[in-house]
Amino acid sequence: MAAPERPSQAFRSCRNAAAAPGTLPGAAGGIGSRRSYPSDFEPLLSLDTHVTMSTEGQTITCKAAVAWEAAKDLSIEDVEVAPPKAHEVRVQIYYTGVCHTDAYTLSGKDPEGAFPIVLGHEGAGIVESVGEGVTNVQKGDCVVALYTPECKECKFCKSGKTNLCGKIRATQGKGVMPDGTSRFKCKGKDLLHFMGTSTFSQYTVLADISVVKITEQAPMDRTCLLGCGITTGYGAAVITAGNGGIEKGANVAIFGAGCVGLSVIQGAVKNGASKIIVVDVNDSKKGWSEKFGATDFVNPAKDLKEGETIQSRLVDMTDGGCDYTFDCTGNVHVMRSALEACHKGWGQSIIIGVAAAGQEISTRPFQLVTGRRWTGCAFGGVKGRTQLPGLVDDYMKGSLKVDEFITHRQNLGGVNSAFADMKAGDCIRCVVDMRQL
Repeated sequence: MAAPERPSQAFRSCRNAAAAPGTLPGAAGGIGSRRSYPSDFEPLLSLDTHVTMSTEGQTITCKAAVAWEAAKDLSIEDVEVAPPKAHEVRVQIYYTGVCHTDAYTLSGKDPEGAFPIVLGHEGAGIVESVGEGVTNVQKGDCVVALYTPECKECKFCKSGKTNLCGKIRATQGKGVMPDGTSRFKCKGKDLLHFMGTSTFSQYTVLADISVVKITEQAPMDRTCLLGCGITTGYGAAVITAGNGGIEKGANVAIFGAGCVGLSVIQGAVKNGASKIIVVDVNDSKKGWSEKFGATDFVNPAKDLKEGETIQSRLVDMTDGGCDYTFDCTGNVHVMRSALEACHKGWGQSIIIGVAAAGQEISTRPFQLVTGRRWTGCAFGGVKGRTQLPGLVDDYMKGSLKVDEFITHRQNLGGVNSAFADMKAGDCIRCVVDMRQL
C-alpha cells in the first residue's frame, strides 16, 4: 500500500493558496509575469499574460478534462468559464478525487448521462468570485463542492428528516445551472455540468447552495475527498443507521471494501461497534479492512462451505444476524444478501451503492414482516453546508481518517490514468492535482 505523502506546513494553509491571479503553465496564454507567491500555489487563470488583476465579471479560459462522448477517454481542452450569475459562485479547483460515479457516467451505461460534459464531483478550491445575492461565501474562501446541495429553505431541508434538497434538483439533473443554461463553452459548443459541480475543470461555477466554506488550515488535497466517498460511508454509519447512528456494541457487516465501505468501518469504530465484518471478493481488501478497524473478513467466493450462503455465515457469526448491514457495491443481489443477513426483529440494511438503471431489488416479504428494515442514503445523510465543516474539523484534530485513503495521485493531464488506477482494483482513491498538466 502506498503511504500518502504528508503536506508541508505551508501546504496545509488553504489561505496561502489564494494568491493574486496569474497564469498556469500549459494553459492558453502562457506563464504569468507575477510570481510573488510560492509556485506550488500558482493560480490557474489562462487569460492574456498581462492580465493579473481581478477577473471578476470576466470569462476565464482554463484547462478542463472534457468528456465529448461516452466510453472515450477524456480530452484536455481549453474551456471558457463564464462569470457567475445571481446566487452562483465561481471556484478555482485545486484538487479533485475520481469516483466510480464519474466512471459510470463516462462508460455510457448511465441512461441519464449526456455529452459533452465536464465530469467530477469531489473537489476543493478557492472562491474566485461570487454572483449577486451570494452571502454564504466570499472571494478567497476555501470551499468544498457539494453534489448534494442544502438550501435550508425547501420542504426537504426544513423537514429535519433528510439531507436531500429539492431547490435545484430538476436543473442539476439536466446538467445545467438553475437558470437552465451552461457556464462552460469549448470550441463554440456548450458543455454540460455534472452533478452541479464539474470539478474536472480548473475553474467551475456552482450554485451558492452547492458549496460550503471550510477552515483555511485544511489541506485541499484531503478535503476534496470529503465531497463524496468518505463522507458517504462515514455518514451512513454515524447518521443514517438506526436512530442517529450505530449503537455501541452493535454487530455490523459491510459489503464492499472500497472507499465508501472503508469509511463505513471508520464510522462503526467511532460509534463503538462490537463486531465489524467486511465482505469482499478481493482478498487484498482484507488488509485494508483491518487497517481501518474491521474485526473479521469474509471472501464469499472462497471462504464459504459447500451449500453455505453469505447470509447464513453472517447469521452464525453474529448470534442470529447483524444489527446493521451496509451495501457499498451497487449489486442488487448483494443488497438482498445484506438484508437477509440482518437480525430478525430489528436488523437494518442500509443501501449506499447505486445500482444500474432499471435494476430492481427483491426479497421474500416475510423478511420484512419479521422486522428487518431496508433503507438507504445519499451522501451518508450528511447536510453539506451544516455538517461537513465539522468533519473537516474532525480530520484536522486527527479523529477522522482521510490521508489513509489516498493511494494514487495524478496531474490533470493524467486524469485518464486516474480512471485506469481506479479500475485496477488496488486504488482506494486517486487525487488529481488540477494545477498541473
